[in-house]
Amino acid sequence: MHQLDRSRVPSPACLGRYRHRQDTWNDLSGADRQEIRAALEIMQGRRCAYCECSIDARHGQHIEHFRQRRRYPQGTFDWNNLFWSCERDNSCGKYKDGCGPYNHDDLIKPDIEDPERFFLFVSNGSITLRAGLSAAQHHRAVETLRILNLDAQRGPLRHMRQRAVSGYIQVVEDIMEMASIHPPDVWQPLLEQELGQSRSLPFCTAIKHVLTLQGVTL
Repeated sequence: MHQLDRSRVPSPACLGRYRHRQDTWNDLSGADRQEIRAALEIMQGRRCAYCECSIDARHGQHIEHFRQRRRYPQGTFDWNNLFWSCERDNSCGKYKDGCGPYNHDDLIKPDIEDPERFFLFVSNGSITLRAGLSAAQHHRAVETLRILNLDAQRGPLRHMRQRAVSGYIQVVEDIMEMASIHPPDVWQPLLEQELGQSRSLPFCTAIKHVLTLQGVTL
């Protein structure tokens, strides 16, 4: 989970043709849904807004209402309420919508807040909470992980993140070795190159935290 910039993506024009109480989500045509997905892809890439797995045939996809339609129907056609989520039953949007009542204000909204202020992704695939959080921030971080089921101890996401970062452990060791004998202008370009190339990959935040030694366990 990482911060998304919605400000650079205009609201899809099709949303303006629908109204709460007059239309339902099922009224959207296939072309309208594709227009919305295209806008979400600009904002997110082909990655789930919550877990950062790839949006593909294996993991499925759906247009996700951050605040659930059944509890917040007035947000059905609100661009600011829409994300692109994977279709996994055991995490993210589908899990959220079936986990029971919760306070939506507890959820960290990634186009408004930076999730990295709350979470640290560790090389073993787990997610820990940042040190120094206030009591309110700690509560929201814990609730976000629970409601989206992003860090279940035996859940598949831990294994997926661990696999994603495993190839970078050797890179980290190589950079650390270079840093022990060379000035930053020698090894820093390699680090910046690896960070740049990984930004569009699934689980890029976990990769970033490993590469920058925030969450690495060698």
